[in-house]
Amino acid sequence: MISTRSFVRKPSARKKLLRKSARGAPDSRLDLQLLGEQILEFSEADDTEVEIYLASDALTRFANNTIHQNVAERSLSISVRALVDGRTARASSNKTDPESLRKAVASAVQLARHQPRNPDVLPMLGPQHYRKVSRFSSATAAATPQSRAREVVKVCRLAEKSKQTAAGIFSTASTESVLLNSKGLFARYRQTRAEFSVTMIEQASSGWAKATSSDIQEIHPEALAESASRKAAASRDPHELPPGRYTAILEPAAVLDLVGFLFYDFAATAMLDKRSCFTGRLGKKLFGDNITLWDDVYHPLQLGQPYDGEGFPRQRVLLVDRGVPKNLVYSRSAARKTKSKPTGHGFALPNELGEAPMNLVWSGGDKSVDEMVASTERGVLVTRLWYIREVDPYAKILTGMTRDGTFLVENGRITGGLRNFRFNQSIIETLANVEMLGPAVRSSGEESFDMVAPAMKVRDFHFSEVTKF
Repeated sequence: MISTRSFVRKPSARKKLLRKSARGAPDSRLDLQLLGEQILEFSEADDTEVEIYLASDALTRFANNTIHQNVAERSLSISVRALVDGRTARASSNKTDPESLRKAVASAVQLARHQPRNPDVLPMLGPQHYRKVSRFSSATAAATPQSRAREVVKVCRLAEKSKQTAAGIFSTASTESVLLNSKGLFARYRQTRAEFSVTMIEQASSGWAKATSSDIQEIHPEALAESASRKAAASRDPHELPPGRYTAILEPAAVLDLVGFLFYDFAATAMLDKRSCFTGRLGKKLFGDNITLWDDVYHPLQLGQPYDGEGFPRQRVLLVDRGVPKNLVYSRSAARKTKSKPTGHGFALPNELGEAPMNLVWSGGDKSVDEMVASTERGVLVTRLWYIREVDPYAKILTGMTRDGTFLVENGRITGGLRNFRFNQSIIETLANVEMLGPAVRSSGEESFDMVAPAMKVRDFHFSEVTKF
């Protein structure tokens, strides 16, 4: 939820805020806007920016078919950026009493004065217009340890019934943030997030499933556990397949784990530094005709605020059009250097990264994983990947391992589980060899980020070694 209302308030309201904040404890009743206004009043910098982030996180962890941990945390972070004579620096605090706020502002100003002058630092933005998004669920915000535990108990009972062992997490979070500056910019964002992840374990096999959403009512732990349980059972007594190039059927989580490494390659700063794999290749055909990619924070399956670290509105950007990398994303600074328009993808300043597309949406197709299997004479079905590292940044070659459900496909059907593989594979080659695409869905993988991605059937995927586990 976004608000762009003016931040002029009556002094009496500020006094009430200061009486409340003098207690020093994070409080959801704090008016973050008023708190930010007070911080701006303390600053003597040429311009000042304030970001305040209030979060409530809770997590239920289970293993060995038993809940063994429930933790909850409420946190408040205040970050102040000062701009002084072409120099900028940032200081932070988690205290809201007036003395601590003054110290944070003074620290930011003092640090800025001791920085070298930076010709790339731009004046702070004035008021902006933000497209409305709705990503706050009351049901998620109201989740309790008891409600999460009830779902986990069902999963553990399923594991016991199947003679398997369940492990995983069920977490919920509620966040609120404001960004404002002395030029009059003001933005507010609220979001909730629920996540359930489960691994079902047998003696020599395992299965896994994960889902995330802003709305906890869209998370179905028992169904996810049933899927993971079926994978663990189907991969019992895995046998070994020689390393080589095989047709790979990558489920959406495996696709995310792999192609997620392209995030920073679409950054204008990475291109300027010649760190992008698209250096010298933008506008050239690299991938198959069936590959189209957007960065789109407004997609209904995405999460995230509709403005960047400086408060510039995020734009929907076509990154790849039918196999051709077309566009990059730009922070304000990178846009000025390249005589382009900013796209609202910059990180909070100062930073060394510049910008990145954080809401990737891949085009999908109409083929199910079952149809991909049925069309494959001999191949490998992969649930997910892990322990992934970059081998060659320009060729975009990655290495890593399969995990939690790797299967042999023969003559159009799954014939059994496989020992896990290490792979050595170029993302560019992968996206040039996609034969089938599934519907694009919200996907979660090994890392904490999510994207909208399809399952993919890929020819000549290089499984380089059989792992020892």
